[in-house]
Amino acid sequence: MSNLSPEQARLDPYTSAAENTDLTLQEKIADLHAVIKSAKTGMLVTRDANGNLHSRAMTPCTPYSETQLNLMFLANNVTHKFEEIQNDAHVNVSFCDPSSTNWASYSGRARVTQDKELIHKHWSSSITGYIGDLKDGVHRGDENDPRVAVIEVIPDEIRYWVTKHASVVRKAQIAASAAMGRATSPGELRTITKEEVSVCINE
Repeated sequence: MSNLSPEQARLDPYTSAAENTDLTLQEKIADLHAVIKSAKTGMLVTRDANGNLHSRAMTPCTPYSETQLNLMFLANNVTHKFEEIQNDAHVNVSFCDPSSTNWASYSGRARVTQDKELIHKHWSSSITGYIGDLKDGVHRGDENDPRVAVIEVIPDEIRYWVTKHASVVRKAQIAASAAMGRATSPGELRTITKEEVSVCINE
């Protein structure tokens, strides 16, 4: 079942065929988590004071709960992305798994914190390789380094795609549909709405 209007469905048959609104919220979250786990790395997009969009590759922290929809990133708080989040908290985070073509897109707002318990919970020694030990007795590149901060992305809406067939089948399906002049969808487009996000956050 599609959320498109009849005219939109007529003019965009691909999305009309792909949209699946019949799943439970937990089913959608479980498949979303699978997309993120397989993609591993996301692209965090922020906006600077001049309106320019900048993106950079970042890996979300683990562990996370079965109902978690927010994303956590550990990062160096003297980098430009923190200035840009302060300028405009609206962000996007996208993931793509090229092996399956599965993807996910988070639209939401970023919140920065240096909560020690949160940093400890998500700390990974690999962070040291990104920020380094400056040998000044303060900036040691560990979880107590004052440069370490958490970027929490709280989504307003999440859209993602999951393929339903292997690559060979997808290509054959698209080729056959193209030959017959009709649109096809080799997967499903799903949306986790703002209302559904609120349910998870308030649990």
